Amino acid sequence: MISVILPSRNESNYISDTVDSIINQDYPKGRIEIIVADGMSDDGTRDIIQDYQKIYPNIKLIDNPERIVPTGFNRALNVARGKFIIRVDGHTKIKNNYFNKCIELLEKKDALNVGGLMNAKGTGIIDEIVSNATSSRFGIGNAQFHYSMKGNWVDTVYMGAWKRKVFEKIGGFDEELIRNQDDEFNFRLIQDGGKIWLDPSIKSVYHPRNSLNKLFKQYFQYGFYKIRVMQKRKGFVSWRHLVPGIFVFSLLVSMLLLPMSHFPFYLIVCSYLLANLIATLIESVKLLSQSTIQIIYSIILTPITFFTIHFSYGLGFLMGLIKFWNKWNDRDVKDYHFNRDQFVKNTKDY
Repeated sequence: MISVILPSRNESNYISDTVDSIINQDYPKGRIEIIVADGMSDDGTRDIIQDYQKIYPNIKLIDNPERIVPTGFNRALNVARGKFIIRVDGHTKIKNNYFNKCIELLEKKDALNVGGLMNAKGTGIIDEIVSNATSSRFGIGNAQFHYSMKGNWVDTVYMGAWKRKVFEKIGGFDEELIRNQDDEFNFRLIQDGGKIWLDPSIKSVYHPRNSLNKLFKQYFQYGFYKIRVMQKRKGFVSWRHLVPGIFVFSLLVSMLLLPMSHFPFYLIVCSYLLANLIATLIESVKLLSQSTIQIIYSIILTPITFFTIHFSYGLGFLMGLIKFWNKWNDRDVKDYHFNRDQFVKNTKDY
């Protein structure tokens, strides 16, 4: 039995493709339950799900009044009956062998969580550029779930497929974390002795943000809540989480030093611009088969996109340090909407 948890809010443009990709899995239909935790959508998403429910009785729709992923995920866990818990996001389509691959690798690799690549695919010029930037090592560092072409043990994966016993043992998602709740959970899993396997054979397609404003907000929140992940877990799993914060801090300090010396500012800016332009050229080469206008847009917008990702994450990181400066001893996992007793009871009842 698989419990598919689908947190959503205002996903009317994508939710049908997502649900269809779940329904069309080559896994036995009678052993799949789909739990949609909806954050009180007001764009017609709920109507779409309710139309599906008329045809597919294995789809459950539950309310998520807090409108954030961790509370929705935890509420869905309370009613989940599956031996395996698989998260699917509303901006995503999964390949028809996705579930079989996840379960095969969970058993074969003795992993407690497996996942595939975050294969971003845009539908317009802007989101295509965002897709390329967020799949680039320069854009996002050594986060292997963005680009790795071989299976590997990692610190986190895209979405995730877990063995049920993980949640029985270490709890649900931390609801304090509007972003990075999956990173914190996976870090917690590793600290508890579990292992996470990334495999590119687990395939899906993700639709990224389609504006730089939305991208800035997204990565600002990533940096902001990364501080709480570090505080709760008393550490970090990769230097990539620190680099944007160090970059923005150094840039701000060099600006303060301008009355005394221009050298630090010029050194940081010129070094970053050089690296950014080299990465932009590398990404633009990939588009040589595209139209001239797409290549021009890429050369103009890719460096701006890279900077948006790095500056917003770094700024969020610094703001998080200020906001949460007195919380280094607050390590409690706040999974208030996860009922562990009910979760365990569901296992026994089923």
